[in-house]
Amino acid sequence: MTDHTRLPLGGMSAETFLRDYWQKKPLLIRGAFPDFQSPLDPDDLAGLACEDNVEARLVELDGPDKPWQVSHGPFDDETFARLGRKDWSLLVQAVDHYVPEVAELLEHFTFIPRWRLDDIMVSFAPPGGNVGAHVDNYDVFLLQASGQRRWQLGGVMGEDAPIIDGIDLRILADFSVTEDQDWVLEPGDMLYLPPRVAHHGISQSEDCMTFSVGFRAPSMDEMVTSWADYLGEQLDESSRYHDPDLEAAHDGALIDESAMARVRRQMLAALDNPEQMAQWFGRTMTQVKYPDQLMPPITPANEETLRSALLEGDLLEPAPGSRLAWHPCKDQAALFVDGDGYTCSTALAKRLSSARAIDQEVLALEDAATLLVTLVNRGSLHWVEDDDDLDDDDDIADD
Repeated sequence: MTDHTRLPLGGMSAETFLRDYWQKKPLLIRGAFPDFQSPLDPDDLAGLACEDNVEARLVELDGPDKPWQVSHGPFDDETFARLGRKDWSLLVQAVDHYVPEVAELLEHFTFIPRWRLDDIMVSFAPPGGNVGAHVDNYDVFLLQASGQRRWQLGGVMGEDAPIIDGIDLRILADFSVTEDQDWVLEPGDMLYLPPRVAHHGISQSEDCMTFSVGFRAPSMDEMVTSWADYLGEQLDESSRYHDPDLEAAHDGALIDESAMARVRRQMLAALDNPEQMAQWFGRTMTQVKYPDQLMPPITPANEETLRSALLEGDLLEPAPGSRLAWHPCKDQAALFVDGDGYTCSTALAKRLSSARAIDQEVLALEDAATLLVTLVNRGSLHWVEDDDDLDDDDDIADD
């Protein structure tokens, strides 16, 4: 259950925020995280950007080859050594997968379903650094972690909004600042933006870091295509177009309205399958962003070793980047883990999809050990290291 005492909404209730602002209009929240101290510094972020398998981008307003040049990591020390002291930005995706203290931030946003949360991108920029005026197709919370950034907002932009040609970024060709929507954010301040709201953020200091909490919002094209592919795998080969009500044809080449009505009924009947749709949606929304992060153990677990370890006090937890959700399914539940689905008891599904570490008490739940072994051996769960911080109640900010 969501702890509403931890909401970073400036005293506003989750219900009020969702009713009045979510996907409706922007909201500036001063002091969303009072006395906020960033859990990483620019050097830490640069170090991550130098690692393999970490998604990182460097945006230079005046790059060595062209304006608004975008380079992709991994980077090296020479890259950062050549950069000046202004007009560039470093952006690192999914920092919550690598820095546990950043991952803890997501616990403040669970008034929105976990399966909607994506990841936390962290950007650093010296004075003047920015990525241009643009829009995102998803909701985002922009938390100022250190330094200052100036945010200017425009209106809601349609898909046909003109974009500047010939550069690496989708920067709006026309951007006008909305009256009274021009602010400088200090550490702990946060700005919420619905999808398609034009915005422009420019660093105002030498230590400007912004945390972007993003959300998953697959396009209708992606969802329709994915749903059709999944459903096609489930349909029996014998399920075919049929026309027992066929009447004698007067024109053998005519596809008449009765044929179109018939095929429409049959297609809609096949598509309108709530149980299968729940199975598809759960798998889709829990697919991992970076599959290589799921590392199965070198020595596969079995039920005996797993039970012994839990009874001795060892703890399991979701691997970084692992995603879990569940859906009621008759008298049981469908547990979705990293794009796969498992049938289990409702109690077990709720327990495993919570954010807490998993201890020996889970063994009292029906078939828990069997499912845990499966999830450990696929890399979705892993054993908590002795030096990991296990206290879920520890805040990264005094909020």
